[in-house]
Amino acid sequence: MTMPSDPLPADLAAAHAMILAQRELLTLANSEVTVGRLEIERLKLMLAKARREQFGQSSERGRLLVEQLELAIEDLEETQAEQETRAEIAAPEAAKQKRAQNPRPPRRPLPDHLPVERIVEPAPCACGKCGGERLHKLGEVVSKTLECEPRRWKIIEHVREKFSCRDCEAITEAPAPSHPIPRGFAGPSLLAMVLVNKFLLHQPLNRQRKTFAREGIEIDVSTLADRVGACVVALAPIIEAIRTHVMSAERIHTDRRHDGARARETEDCHRPDLDLCSR
Repeated sequence: MTMPSDPLPADLAAAHAMILAQRELLTLANSEVTVGRLEIERLKLMLAKARREQFGQSSERGRLLVEQLELAIEDLEETQAEQETRAEIAAPEAAKQKRAQNPRPPRRPLPDHLPVERIVEPAPCACGKCGGERLHKLGEVVSKTLECEPRRWKIIEHVREKFSCRDCEAITEAPAPSHPIPRGFAGPSLLAMVLVNKFLLHQPLNRQRKTFAREGIEIDVSTLADRVGACVVALAPIIEAIRTHVMSAERIHTDRRHDGARARETEDCHRPDLDLCSR
């Protein structure tokens, strides 16, 4: 970086190069200031969350506060990554030196249970320095990328061949495969996905229908609702077993909510040995 006492260049080309260099340094400096401020805000939010976990709050308000802090941290981290990327594009050499001086902490390793698709790039035919063609393999440089394929729809045809008996002319065929719900065209994986999206991810059926439509699959909301109701009946024994196991405890601890709905639900519980009862 030039100092105020340094002599200025005499020719136009050198002056232009100096201006570009100063612009890169200014962009990088502004980015570093922004990233530093965002890092401070992120640490403050993390500190507030840690204090909440240390002293504890059993109210619903405390849980909502943690969720808001997590969303704020997520926004700060996205903005920080955007600023770093802009600085790297504006001044690639300076950003490269900055990464060498301040390396990032190691990332979490990729899962080892996933299948690996190996793609071997075409080998060079000549030396990149002298152009010689007598090349000898020394080793490999492997870079790993985590990839996710879009959801793939398919139709499974269950074929049952018919056979005729030569002796009695009777027709014999294999028994029909079992389905989770009667007269259902949806397979078990599709049904499980709809149930998880509805009850775990809180996605109503109309949103799921729109998502399926964008992928080229048209399923009416009434059809999805019919399948969900049938799955509830099919899963009733499991639900009842879970209910029996939970209600067999001496106490069931739940969040205490001082509202009319919770009060009415509590009045419906007739077990005196329960601290709090949740239906």
